[in-house]
Amino acid sequence: MNKKKKKYKLTIGYDGTNYSGWQTQTDKVISIQSLIQKALATVLREKVSLIGSGRTDAGVHALAQIAHFSTHVAFEVSKLRHSLNSLLPKDIRIHLLEEVDSSFHARYSATGKIYHYHLHLSAVHNPFLRLYSLHIPYPLDLSLLKQAALGFIGTHDFSSFANNAKTGAAAKNATRTIQRLDVVEEENGLRLEFEGNGFLYKMVRNIVGTLLEIATKKMKIEAISPLFAAKDRRRAPGAAPAKGLFLVKVHYGATQAPK
Repeated sequence: MNKKKKKYKLTIGYDGTNYSGWQTQTDKVISIQSLIQKALATVLREKVSLIGSGRTDAGVHALAQIAHFSTHVAFEVSKLRHSLNSLLPKDIRIHLLEEVDSSFHARYSATGKIYHYHLHLSAVHNPFLRLYSLHIPYPLDLSLLKQAALGFIGTHDFSSFANNAKTGAAAKNATRTIQRLDVVEEENGLRLEFEGNGFLYKMVRNIVGTLLEIATKKMKIEAISPLFAAKDRRRAPGAAPAKGLFLVKVHYGATQAPK
């Protein structure tokens, strides 16, 4: 008689520099998802499907990506986490592994996410931050940047700020709500904190690119509303580089402990 499958939730941190992103694509590129799936299969001696809260692009980092898998195999949670971290590259770590209720879904149970984008503003880029921040060696109008950020808060159709807006999630519904977009000063730079109920493909990076155009006075702040109305990605500025972006937290509702 087959044992009932149990579901497990992983909290994962990774440096995305050397990877094609979270999502498995082809055998020619290396993704975080594929490496963790391979490690799970090695330890459990069973092929498993790992589902993430959403994809992060090549070069994007995560402090707390969430994923889940189900298996019939019995194991001790702490030992499996240790085994996985022993097999994985040192720039990918499983911080937490816990059993959850069968109704939990890393993607569909999520109620929101927090992303941070880091800007380094000194004349010379700190070499230790070169892979984790965008260097801006020219002046930014901080007041204008903060004012422009307010224009993205609220519920909008973000088609103009989503790559592949005519396919995938954006094609079905490009409306998202950003609850806050804070501009936080940190040593030698700024941190842009995005919190919303969901984000479209490259949406955060595209918004950052637009904010930088406004803060450097290459684009007027009044252009934001027409960009929303246009619903055309070609009308908006290019995306900021991936390396400054971090997935910081995925929000879920009530506890997902097993029943």
